[in-house]
Amino acid sequence: MADTDKPLLIKRYASRRLYNTETSDYVTLDDIAGFIRDGREVQIVDLKTGDDLTRQYLLQIIAEHESRGENVLPVSVLNDLVRSYTTQATSVVPQFLQASFEMLRDGQSKMMENMGKMNPMAQMPGFEAMQAQQEAFMKAMTGAWGSAAKTSGSEPESETEDGGEELDDIKKQLAELQSKLSKLDK
Repeated sequence: MADTDKPLLIKRYASRRLYNTETSDYVTLDDIAGFIRDGREVQIVDLKTGDDLTRQYLLQIIAEHESRGENVLPVSVLNDLVRSYTTQATSVVPQFLQASFEMLRDGQSKMMENMGKMNPMAQMPGFEAMQAQQEAFMKAMTGAWGSAAKTSGSEPESETEDGGEELDDIKKQLAELQSKLSKLDK
């Protein structure tokens, strides 16, 4: 059985074919997306140069889903991401996104846990399947951001007073956004 604690190593050959080193067979981008949805971390490296191509392929997977009409990212978020590449905000954006997705993942887990305890819908046939589907969706959505942060190669700087204040500001902004979103749902 494969060691799922280690990232699944995928090698890209000169022909651009992707090779799963655990199963000794070729895989597609859809296969890689499936591994990630199943909770597996992946690492994609160029066989010849040894360059880490993981980020490039994860972005390609996201772009293909978006182009097929599976829109998860609103245009305004995409615009903000593009802007962040051209401003000094790039140092804050990755940490903000990672913290946001961690909060989203934690909130989703708590919500699903509470729904099972006190929601009469939990007794309905198919509820467990729906719950599992939502959890898989959250894994798929947050896994890419978490792995991008892990593979970035940079260690977080030690937290200073300013860094702590920035994080508090980010948390406050996120709470405000969550409040606005909850008002829109009503």
